[in-house]
Amino acid sequence: MSRESLIGSDHPAAGAPAWTSSRAWLLLCVVTAIGLATDLASKWWAFEYVGARPVHIARAQVLATRDLGRLVPPGARLEVVPGVFDLTLVLNPGAVFGIGAGKRIFFIVFTLIAVGFATWMFATWTTARDRWSHCAVGLILAGGIGNLYDRLMFACVRDFLHPLPGAVLPFGLSWPWGGREVWPYVSNVADLWLLVGIGILMVRLLRTPAPNARSADRKPTSA
Repeated sequence: MSRESLIGSDHPAAGAPAWTSSRAWLLLCVVTAIGLATDLASKWWAFEYVGARPVHIARAQVLATRDLGRLVPPGARLEVVPGVFDLTLVLNPGAVFGIGAGKRIFFIVFTLIAVGFATWMFATWTTARDRWSHCAVGLILAGGIGNLYDRLMFACVRDFLHPLPGAVLPFGLSWPWGGREVWPYVSNVADLWLLVGIGILMVRLLRTPAPNARSADRKPTSA
């Protein structure tokens, strides 16, 4: 029996697709589980302890109001580093950075499709030993599932991370869409994992040579 037969799928060939490797699937599942756990735990902690009293969100209340700000008591904010980082409780009816407010059903369907696409991309586009890409896809899955959980359970997304609170653009500048605040958005750990995962994948794509270039590198040169 050959050494390759004894090793099996735990030590696949370098160019084998990720779906053939049990280690690749294990890494993907572990990163996704840890990312999802940190997102949901941080949301729970923030809405339990940041304000003067716990803020418990009921799906029926969210669906019954047009002003989600009424469901969060005034002053539900914790200054962590003055002028640099705050924890501010916000209920977001849209997507990342509040885009598409009120399109909850659309984002639920979109997230389900994105999760399926990310899993397919992991299985077919990455190789068995491309661990950075597997971690990146795991973070993307964790972020997507974390916010999907919120939309299904609460009909909105719980946000609380607010970097650069109150900081404004210099020299009287303002954004084309209005407002002078440098970073007016409040987000969560799921959004962070999404951005980190996408960033890692972009770096990997930029650093990985094109298939034709790889083929040319492997082609033996004539004497």
